[in-house]
Amino acid sequence: MNYTESIRAARPAAAGLHYQDLSSLATLIQSGEISPVEITRAQLQRIETLDGALRSYAHVTAASAMQEARAAEAEIRQGRYRGPLHGVPIALKDLFRRKGVPTAAGTAIYRGVAADHDATVVRRLRMAGAVLLGQLQMTEGAYSDHHPSVEPPRNPWNAAYWTGISSSGSAAATAAGLCFGATASDTGGSIRWPCAATGLTGIKPTWGRVSRHGVFELAASLDHAGVIARSSQDAALLLEAIAGADPLDPTALQAPVPRYARLAEAPMHGLRIGMDSAWNTRDVDPLTQRMLAAAMQTFHELGATVVPLRFPVEDAAQAVRDWAPLCAVEAAVAHAGTYPSRRDEYGPVLASVIEAADVVSGTDYQRILLRRMALRGKIDALFTQADALLTPVQPMPALTLEAVSVLGRQPALVRALQRYTCVFDMTGHPCLTLPAGQGETGMPMGMQLVGAHLGEPVLFQLGAAFQAATDWHLRRPAC
Repeated sequence: MNYTESIRAARPAAAGLHYQDLSSLATLIQSGEISPVEITRAQLQRIETLDGALRSYAHVTAASAMQEARAAEAEIRQGRYRGPLHGVPIALKDLFRRKGVPTAAGTAIYRGVAADHDATVVRRLRMAGAVLLGQLQMTEGAYSDHHPSVEPPRNPWNAAYWTGISSSGSAAATAAGLCFGATASDTGGSIRWPCAATGLTGIKPTWGRVSRHGVFELAASLDHAGVIARSSQDAALLLEAIAGADPLDPTALQAPVPRYARLAEAPMHGLRIGMDSAWNTRDVDPLTQRMLAAAMQTFHELGATVVPLRFPVEDAAQAVRDWAPLCAVEAAVAHAGTYPSRRDEYGPVLASVIEAADVVSGTDYQRILLRRMALRGKIDALFTQADALLTPVQPMPALTLEAVSVLGRQPALVRALQRYTCVFDMTGHPCLTLPAGQGETGMPMGMQLVGAHLGEPVLFQLGAAFQAATDWHLRRPAC
């Protein structure tokens, strides 16, 4: 039976596949049980039905998505199957430039301005045969708040709760079944917070593992390009497609890209998971502590060795304090072409961050860099004792929108949120976020595995094993 005949013989209801994991959908597409055209059409219909309320998309590219789906279907029919992303509908955070498509990065300045080239990530997704559904909404310039003219994406689990920043649209769309995975970025926690808030899996890779060419900058040395997905296996497949050296980005690492998805299938017996119990419990709510204890017990039962260790807590706290001035200086450089010349078009929070660079002296900046280097070395040393570290994503359960308010003007809350996230943006270590519980309100909770530099294979191995033994990643919002 050829590809066309198999599609005609077995046509599942594409509209019912919106929560299918990417890996399983790829199998259905390859076998001909579902066609890229059918699943793309179903996704676009679901977006049209639900996204008026969710606001996860900044721009839906329906016509080009259908064109790409038809091309994928024709190629697969001819036996030219490219791999597991071929014909799979995914979406892009709206800071990955896409030629001919408005790419605003959550700003008013670039709203409606079509990009003149593809980001390297976009080009690689095209090469993998992915169907691009559109650009996903985000906070202004990838900082902490949405531009005042933007209606923020809603959390599909409960609209009264925070969706996370800055990859808010990437998380909302993936959690609501409006795409099968999404690109994202993380400068202080912007992959990990949205994943924890919406029950998703996200990978912030090693800094430089994914090219930043064609990606709007917030802070160049802190920005990590990554992905948000519904499982560790799906995240591995997506990272495999977009990672690697890039002549257009000299900071992209030259190391070969492993077969992440295949390595994730290896048994995890004997892997060492390090945890500083004192750091993971200090000012951390009891429910989050119980979630981490249960996760560690699961890893122990799966054959991992639990290694007590001492994290450089005071250095990490200093890194949290250093993150804001460092980000401000780098953001001022990134926006030098439009700020202050177009100051009136900026929202108040991003504008205040850029202006904060003016009070950072050269000697202050150098001290930050020296402390940053020392912290990276101290954390590197921990990986002589353990293969991965386990921490919370944040020290509290899901936050309501009322509690978050204007996050950019709540420094104490920002510091609390960043305690376990921005530290690893400062050092560049990879982090895998996994859903690992639910709060008393029914909202998801997430944990974080941290790896050595280029330690993504171990993180995916641990993530896949944990998700094979638990069902937190299979729970979906009622939409």
